Amino acid sequence: MPTTPFATTRLAKFVTKRIDDLHNKTQVEIAREAGFRNSNFVAMIKTGSAKLPLDRVPEFAKALDTDPAHLLRLAIEQTHGQKMLKMFVELLGEPVTQNERMWLTLIRDASKETDPVPSSTAGKVLNALLHD
Repeated sequence: MPTTPFATTRLAKFVTKRIDDLHNKTQVEIAREAGFRNSNFVAMIKTGSAKLPLDRVPEFAKALDTDPAHLLRLAIEQTHGQKMLKMFVELLGEPVTQNERMWLTLIRDASKETDPVPSSTAGKVLNALLHD
């Protein structure tokens, strides 16, 4: 059995990138803020040797300065797989992050609350904006 069974999960990759982006915090500080007893637990999540417990998502998201809804999606996927995440979304609805709420506000403001229908051109423009 591999020692890093979760290394290829989107959660492990996200946590690694997020920690790299946080230049003002060490992994020990993040672990302490998230309430982990073992400060090495953050490194274990990054390397994929440990899963993020679902009950630790809110505190870990706060310590990572990231949206808890996004982190919860990744943790459910890591813990239970893509099929279970899909079932959660079908039953409970799509979790919306704070950033997505801000995008929605921008769209509503730009459209003057006219409820515009998405077009292929709008999709291409948005894709170009976000992936440039």
